[in-house]
Amino acid sequence: MLKRQNPSTPEPSRELAADGGALPMSHNDSRSLFNLSQLVLSAGQIKPSPALKHSKITYFEVEIVDVQSKKQICIVDKVSPASTLLDVKHKFHKACPQWYPSRVGLQLEHNGPFLKDSTSIQSLAVSSIITLYFTDLGQQVGWTTFFLTEYTGPLLIYLLFYIRLSTIYDQVESRKNLRHPVVHLACFCHCLHYIRHLLETLFVHKFSEGHTPLKNMIKGCAFYWGFTSWIAYYINHPRYTPPSFGHKQVSYAALAFLMCEAGNHFINVALAHQTNSGNRTCFPSPTYNPFTWLFLLVSCPNYTYEAGSWISFTVMTQTLPVGIFAFLMVIQMSLWAQKKHKLYLKRFYPEVRRKAAMIPIIF
Repeated sequence: MLKRQNPSTPEPSRELAADGGALPMSHNDSRSLFNLSQLVLSAGQIKPSPALKHSKITYFEVEIVDVQSKKQICIVDKVSPASTLLDVKHKFHKACPQWYPSRVGLQLEHNGPFLKDSTSIQSLAVSSIITLYFTDLGQQVGWTTFFLTEYTGPLLIYLLFYIRLSTIYDQVESRKNLRHPVVHLACFCHCLHYIRHLLETLFVHKFSEGHTPLKNMIKGCAFYWGFTSWIAYYINHPRYTPPSFGHKQVSYAALAFLMCEAGNHFINVALAHQTNSGNRTCFPSPTYNPFTWLFLLVSCPNYTYEAGSWISFTVMTQTLPVGIFAFLMVIQMSLWAQKKHKLYLKRFYPEVRRKAAMIPIIF
């Protein structure tokens, strides 16, 4: 009797194989599949790799040419479009260490104006190569140093004459002639004027562009220091005679001087506040402070108050040197005011067109 042989493959598996189903897996194969599935699950969702973006940045070459000899000094390469003229000056300084950025003047045209440090390179570009003309501006100083030096000198010089040094005045004459009260008042007013200027330079004014030629500071110091010596010598001289109309003339002039000094300070604070707030879209308007109401009549009231201070000081002391200095200051202030008034007309025409520059109707 023959024994029935057990098939090696069960019947259902045989049917799956016959129908094209999956063949049975071994233990090792099932374990490998399990590990692969765990790896896929732990890796998370497979994301397609993003396509690489090819960004092309156009760099400029800046050719720097001497304005006089027309010879090329150097080429500043790989200048990005976002760079400013100040960045170019710093790269130029690395190539030519003897030219500091503060003394480098660059022009787009041979006889054109000097470009500002904040000028964008992209705004100057017509092609990939930009030609700029170089001018040596000379030794430069900061604006803060400029004004501190210019105003500190008169303050100290006047005090040297006020104490009547033996090298300046005769001591016998100084002891014999007592000082008139207007001499002390003039010293107070003169010191107050320059102390105000120094404090405003440090804490109120904000200076742009940062530098000015050293020769300008020398000329300014020669003007202010020289006139201060002349003025202080006459007022503090033992033979100085008081004003003709006595106490009334001195009192009214001193009051006008103090009002002009206060007005000048409040106008400078108002202008500085407008600059710090970044609001340059409108002309400075008067506030509740009565000293700022002069904005309704003139566009440069700070120059009006400055001229008023020196005119009042002239009436108070009644001396020729102060009168000449006040006359020159009024001329200089009027020129500065007219120049600034023209700039205001371009920016704020509807608000400034009916105003005077410094003195109503006259200027």
